[in-house]
Amino acid sequence: TMYDNPTSLQEACVEFICENIEAISNVQGSATKSKLVFRETDVFFPTLLSEKLLQTLCIKGKLTDSTLSLFDPIHTRLEQVRLHDAGKITSKELRILKGHKITDLEVTGSNIVVNDLIGCLGEWTLQNLRFLNVANNSFSNNIKFCVVVGLSKLKNLQVLDVSNTDFNTHGLEIVVEDLPLLDSLDLSSTLVDDLTSLKKCKHRMKYLNIYNLKHQNFEETIPVLLEMDSLQHLDISDDKKIDHSSHISVPFKCKIETLLKSSRLPNLSSLDISGREDISVGDLVKFIHHHPNLTFLGLIQTDVCQDDVFMEYNADFKKKLTVTGIATETQLIEALKRYTSRPTFIQRSLCHLFRLAQGFTEPRSDIIKIILPGMKKHPKEIAIQMAATACLYNLTKGDFIHKIHPTLLSEVVLLTLDAMTNFPNHFQLQKNVLLTLCSDRILQEVQFDRYRCAKLVMDCLYAFDDPAMDRMAVAICSILAAKISTAETSKLGAFSPYMEKLLTILAVKTESCNVDITMKFTLSALWNLTDESPVTCSTFLKEGGMNLILKVLNTFKDDSTVETKVLGLVNNIAEVPHLRNSLMMPDFVKILRSLLHSSHIDVSYFAAGIVAHLASQGEKGWEAQEVERSDILFELGNVVNGWQMPDSEMVAYRSFHPFFPLLCNCDAPEIQMWAVWAMWHVCTKNPRRYCPMIVEEGAISLLEELLAQSCTDTQVRTLCRLVLDTVAKEAKCYK
Repeated sequence: TMYDNPTSLQEACVEFICENIEAISNVQGSATKSKLVFRETDVFFPTLLSEKLLQTLCIKGKLTDSTLSLFDPIHTRLEQVRLHDAGKITSKELRILKGHKITDLEVTGSNIVVNDLIGCLGEWTLQNLRFLNVANNSFSNNIKFCVVVGLSKLKNLQVLDVSNTDFNTHGLEIVVEDLPLLDSLDLSSTLVDDLTSLKKCKHRMKYLNIYNLKHQNFEETIPVLLEMDSLQHLDISDDKKIDHSSHISVPFKCKIETLLKSSRLPNLSSLDISGREDISVGDLVKFIHHHPNLTFLGLIQTDVCQDDVFMEYNADFKKKLTVTGIATETQLIEALKRYTSRPTFIQRSLCHLFRLAQGFTEPRSDIIKIILPGMKKHPKEIAIQMAATACLYNLTKGDFIHKIHPTLLSEVVLLTLDAMTNFPNHFQLQKNVLLTLCSDRILQEVQFDRYRCAKLVMDCLYAFDDPAMDRMAVAICSILAAKISTAETSKLGAFSPYMEKLLTILAVKTESCNVDITMKFTLSALWNLTDESPVTCSTFLKEGGMNLILKVLNTFKDDSTVETKVLGLVNNIAEVPHLRNSLMMPDFVKILRSLLHSSHIDVSYFAAGIVAHLASQGEKGWEAQEVERSDILFELGNVVNGWQMPDSEMVAYRSFHPFFPLLCNCDAPEIQMWAVWAMWHVCTKNPRRYCPMIVEEGAISLLEELLAQSCTDTQVRTLCRLVLDTVAKEAKCYK
């Protein structure tokens, strides 16, 4: 959809606070022990706002010991704390949680040992905590001893997630014994190798997740599971990957027919057997029949998901049953939604989605939205990033992109740039990203870090030698270079390897007399990178750019498109006083004089600009030329006088500052004439942009000064009045 709800005022405020923490807080304490405090001493964030602020800081990667110190109980109140990928905080500052009454706690992907984490909780929290998620953490202390004693203190705990940790069988025995209310347990990818102790809570366990338990004997596990008569959710899926961290030999063919042939587990509403082998369709159909409450069935990485019985079009298909798999769009979408944390399942889903998406005839923002979380969750998994970037290209290409909301496209760009950053040497992934980015809508209308994008694309251009990638990279850079600051273009343009690559592309195209889209974009990129960037202009000259420019102009005579871009680029160099001598090559001046008289006004315009800048330094450098300065100035005046205002804007300027020195050339009215005509042209064609610029940059007083001086040429006066009238007229429109 092209409609999206705007950010709520609350969200906007929280975002602003997160981005401006330094502005609303002060540092207190010494250099070794400091903390942040709110500047407004009476500020107080109610529970929901406190939680939102804490979570947003974490999502943005801004949650550190320093920012965490803001959340003292005097100014904030926390009940539900969710900190994912919290690798920047230590247990020392997490003790600030002691002052809060917390009922739900998620701290995942941190460097804090779980026992120390529990030590950061206050007495009320220890007695009342209901929900604890410590996935992707460690239970082992410095001597690699697994410590779970802290969990025993949480007598009211109902939900425990220890997935992807070193939690072991001994730990399971302790929590089953010591936590009387525990009814939901996630043991996925842990070291638990025996589930027998679960029998002690078989009448109360409602949710059990044992995905990827590589160390257990599955044949012995099934009987234990069948005794758990209160189970509503059971996940026994497996990603079929070998656990290389273990020296235990794992049997892969884990038959689950005993489970499927049973009519026990009467309350089961959700079963995930993804990745399991030797599943009999007949047994599975009977199991579904014997479990009428079943509403979810996980079947990805199994053959049975493709069986006719699980197809929506089948009359016998149970309509209220949601299935994950690879056989249909519905199965794939459900898989991507549910398996964000499971890289193998995501990668498999994305590969099948890629094939499916090639047949889409309508834009599918809904599918883009479910691809992004998995992509974000696994930034270093090349298989996921490869498949995801390929899918995103298929889902945003062609006309699709015009019907996708820019906010969503902004997220797409961010994650594809992250993929570029993480895999700089992966040819196909870089190509996937370039294919996605090479879109006018993205480059012109979507918000993202354009400098970061331009740099990554230039890195890609430099790293690979591929015509298709060259074409896309220079196209992207030519557009982005016009949209980033001159400080940023200077960083790019002054880097010799980038300049060398651009000039190499130009040289190859010139040698083969091939004016194609790649050559045109390369010239545009050079033009935009040199704009008001003396350091880029200097790098261009050092890398032999002017000799190449002569070859280009000689090779593509009368090709006005090439001539315009080349002269626009050289015009940027001519604006830099200390580089003008590099342009005073007799061969170049001769061509320049010829192009001054071109019938194409844009070619003539830029040639005139170069002449004006070169002539503005007086007689210096003209002694060695075939034409005298006075003669070329005379020609310049005649040419400018003969121009008719074109229908469209020929040029875009970042500022008028390069024109100001030209206005001071009283001895050469032709130079002034070109400069004022240029200002008049852009002010006429794009008054909303350039009229305010003329006022803000102080050009009005310079033009008025020209009018007041008796030595000013009549035609220059006329042009000055035209500019001032245009600016005045535009100003009236907005009064």
